[in-house]
Amino acid sequence: MFNKKTTKCHHSGQHTCDGSINDQAIITVQCMETLNLQHLYTELTEEEVQKIISGSKSKTQTTLPRMGTLLCTTFLEKFGHVDLQKDRNLPVFHPFLKTSWKDLNQLSDPKETPEEISPLQLELLTLMASYKDLCYSETCPLKLGPQVRSAYCLHVLNHVLRANSQVLLHNAQGRERKTKSTVECQEEHRDQGLTRPKVLILLPFRSGALQVVHILLSLLETKGKKIVVSNKKKFKEEFGEDADEKPPNLHRPDDYHAIFAGNVDDHFRIGVSIVRNNMRLYAPFYSSDIIIASPLGLRTILGAEGEKKRDFDFLSSIELLVVDQADVFLMQNWEHLLHVLKHINLQPLDSHGVDFSRVRMWNLNNWARHYRQTLVFSSIQDPQINNILTKHCSNYRGQIASKNLPKTGSICQVLVQLPHVFQMFSSESFIDHDARFRFFVDKVLPQYKDSVISHTLVYIPSYFDYIRLRNYMKKEGMSFTSICEYSSKSEISRARHFFLKGDKQFLLFTERFHFYKRYTIKGIQNLIFYGLPSFPHFYSEVCNMLAEGGPGGAASWTCTALYSRYDAHKLTAITGGQRAGQMLHLNKTVHLFITGEDKTL
Repeated sequence: MFNKKTTKCHHSGQHTCDGSINDQAIITVQCMETLNLQHLYTELTEEEVQKIISGSKSKTQTTLPRMGTLLCTTFLEKFGHVDLQKDRNLPVFHPFLKTSWKDLNQLSDPKETPEEISPLQLELLTLMASYKDLCYSETCPLKLGPQVRSAYCLHVLNHVLRANSQVLLHNAQGRERKTKSTVECQEEHRDQGLTRPKVLILLPFRSGALQVVHILLSLLETKGKKIVVSNKKKFKEEFGEDADEKPPNLHRPDDYHAIFAGNVDDHFRIGVSIVRNNMRLYAPFYSSDIIIASPLGLRTILGAEGEKKRDFDFLSSIELLVVDQADVFLMQNWEHLLHVLKHINLQPLDSHGVDFSRVRMWNLNNWARHYRQTLVFSSIQDPQINNILTKHCSNYRGQIASKNLPKTGSICQVLVQLPHVFQMFSSESFIDHDARFRFFVDKVLPQYKDSVISHTLVYIPSYFDYIRLRNYMKKEGMSFTSICEYSSKSEISRARHFFLKGDKQFLLFTERFHFYKRYTIKGIQNLIFYGLPSFPHFYSEVCNMLAEGGPGGAASWTCTALYSRYDAHKLTAITGGQRAGQMLHLNKTVHLFITGEDKTL
């Protein structure tokens, strides 16, 4: 552990911003020290850190007009209270941002003339300015996604500009001291981390990174003032969309087009540095203020334990982490995201030329994770997404998470006449794959083995469960075909043909395939949801596929869905809050709903 008082006479930091600073900036920085940046200058005691580590916390609930119900978690009581009902003014921004923010929504959505700032953005910015961790799980990609992204980009840029302005101010003060004829050695300002990168933004696709950079640039470019952007052409070539690769006339839902618009490559990483009127793209990580990357893009350089060539020191001093479109990461490889989270705010293995006299004491004490703000945005509530905050975050200022329960679920969007049988099974955890498998094999599958019952689609959220079921059906010699996210076009075409004609009794169908392709499967008569869909609207989408025809009629259609008490989030999103509560707590394990022909659920 480092001592609290360390005085050295160095006057230059390894990641110090270059350039002069004017009086306006000095005044602004001095004011800012009493505002949001006080978060970084709060000194925790050993006892407070131990209390955070112990997991001792209190929880309260509050409500905002737009964001609804919020669960507030507090580790240290003196940092717990935020009066969200009274303090809902726009935070104080860096001078560079005060004029450009007015045009931000118009730049992101030129088709309409929105308000200068929406109620949702105001509430988000107020919460982000508290420097508490935030998990907002209603970021619909169609409408709210652009608003949320604009808001967090403003917060990110404000954080970086304030931090850089402070370094410039302290550099100027250091040069001034050196010009004075004095032998007295004054203590340096501790205004930096062990490495320069302050912000990490994780996104699933290059298209998202392109939008983030455009928003950052729009915020910096005030009227009549242009920002010099290095490597702009290279960035557009690598992150923009190739018109020749865009499939023509895809008939897909609107949310599909919103998610997959643009370049959908999921392997990327780019450093961004901002100095005065310059934005440098492709800056080396150790010279960057912001790192924008996908989990896969970082995983390949973070490496694994035992590998000789690996680097994660650049993540040691991250002060602000943004996990955007966390729900899409569930459809990629979630382990890549967890791997990145485990390597943030670790002590660096090399000094990287840092001037330790400028490093904050909490960085030296290995307490950086307690000062990092984490912002998580998703369109769904999911235990794995919730665990980002509960398992991987320990911000001393606490956490805020949205907890709104839908009154009506996605089952109300099912248009076909269909009986829905929900069957509950006993499980010890939300990852208890064995209990689900045994229940399916022993209780559900025997009802469908009769050769008379055909055209049965089995919807499987987990790829590993898909492999297990596929192997079981092969071993049992059952008549089935399968489609997953790794299936080739010919395999998909062949499986759809066999299923439609009835040559194969079962079709195993993975959630990730539906997420990435959204094909309509024809010929379904019986549906089995081996697990509830991660995205609630997938339930109604798949159910409505029965209307696409095939042998038999509506009178013979069936739908069976399996769930356990650990599927509360998914069940609530599909059936609605009130019904889900009854289905989870009543003694009954089988529940029936009827949709179509004006049936009342």
